[in-house]
Amino acid sequence: MLFHSAIFLFAFLPLTWLVFRALASLGRRQLALGWVVLMSLVFYGYWNPAYLALIVISIAVNFTIGSRITPDGGLGEGTRRWLLYAGLAFNLGLLGYYKYANFFVDSFRGLTGVSFNLAHVILPLGISFFTFQKIAFLVDAWQGRTGRYTLVEYCFFVTFFPQLIAGPIVQHHQIIPQLERAETFRFRATDLWVGFTVFAIGLFKKMVLADGSAVFVSPVFGGAAQGGVATTDAWAGTLAYAFQLYFDFSGYSDMAIGLARMFGILLPVNFNAPYRATSIVEFWRRWHITLSRFLRNYLYIPLGGNRHGFLLRYRNLLVTMLLGGLWHGAGWTFVIWGGLHGLYLVANHAAEALVFKRLPASVTASAPVRVLGWAVTFFCVLVAWVFFRASDFASAGAVLHGMFSGAHQPQLLVENPWPWLVAMAVVVWIFPTTHDYLSRYTPALDPPPPRSRYAQMAWRPTFVHGIAIGILVFLTFRKYFVLQPTEFLYFNF
Repeated sequence: MLFHSAIFLFAFLPLTWLVFRALASLGRRQLALGWVVLMSLVFYGYWNPAYLALIVISIAVNFTIGSRITPDGGLGEGTRRWLLYAGLAFNLGLLGYYKYANFFVDSFRGLTGVSFNLAHVILPLGISFFTFQKIAFLVDAWQGRTGRYTLVEYCFFVTFFPQLIAGPIVQHHQIIPQLERAETFRFRATDLWVGFTVFAIGLFKKMVLADGSAVFVSPVFGGAAQGGVATTDAWAGTLAYAFQLYFDFSGYSDMAIGLARMFGILLPVNFNAPYRATSIVEFWRRWHITLSRFLRNYLYIPLGGNRHGFLLRYRNLLVTMLLGGLWHGAGWTFVIWGGLHGLYLVANHAAEALVFKRLPASVTASAPVRVLGWAVTFFCVLVAWVFFRASDFASAGAVLHGMFSGAHQPQLLVENPWPWLVAMAVVVWIFPTTHDYLSRYTPALDPPPPRSRYAQMAWRPTFVHGIAIGILVFLTFRKYFVLQPTEFLYFNF
């Protein structure tokens, strides 16, 4: 079920919210949470009911193990450790089978020439996201960082529909304590106003900005599979994809945060204007923030982090980003994308240690250096996006060759994309972010500090701001009734 589908907007969401609020107002908190869990399972099963059993069994196994492996669970150290390993193997086994079975079989067949087939395995929606949540919960339980949660609270943490399909990747300590506070279940008009506003902005980003950029992407990357790509087309298609993915993911993140806020729940920020970053390190602090945090805490640091010298630190960065690339998709192009970002991070940290630490702070903070850092960062991100979007290496090579060769191939784009791309650039680099605009109301957990130049523009429940959001809604639904809603790109990852 898509957030921007008619059945979600006009049936599922109103019904779920009204019953939740009715039960909460009667003081039936566990019933209210149970209702949201039930509807979240309906939300998930709407896509493919067959996979409901998968998520239910996964919840049962992880909750049972997580409840037993805590230091005060009554088990010995060795038993606890083996149960932890069994839980991790269970989660990674499910992820490996459903997401990577076909990939490994195809790769093995291509390397060895051995001919055997595996029935095509359909990727369950959201398995990459809720698997990471459960892994983090098991590790935290083993280390004694979890509480005595009820089954309903755990199910809510895992299945809460705003973040179930494509994140943010939430952790138990971010969600479950909110379920234990009375104010979460108390109706507050501010929750509804702020939640609807954030949701409306996200819907506009997806339906108008992301899908509007998509029309310039498919002709270029589809044409790349057939042959050469002209330089202007290659740059236009790559920039359009950069903006499509930006607004698609930013829009989804806003919609998830807005929906949760309507229920009185704060989700963590997952997106903070990453194309404004002046280094790759900063880019990953702004792009898919919760994934970056998970990879750092549960992969990079356990590998050794930066505790054993710079060579092992760089190895750990490369391993982390290679696996992060593979997490995004079962294909070698995603591995290359992750590897490129690993190399970028190594170069960034090496430059910081060898060059920038030796320069005066006034130089490194100067406008020319920051502009240069931004230009290099965005250029590197664009090159990597080519592999992220391309269906294979040949297509990626055709686009990259077109970008840097000055090739004069037949034009793939019928319409002139540059006015649209310039408009998207203005939105990305000049307009306030959603969190800038909603800075008075803290729409999410730990929102980034607002940019002071937008303080006077911050949203209030006034007539003027209502008109502004109304215009966004009008433009969105004008587009909605012209084009069939498309799924979010991150549903594929």
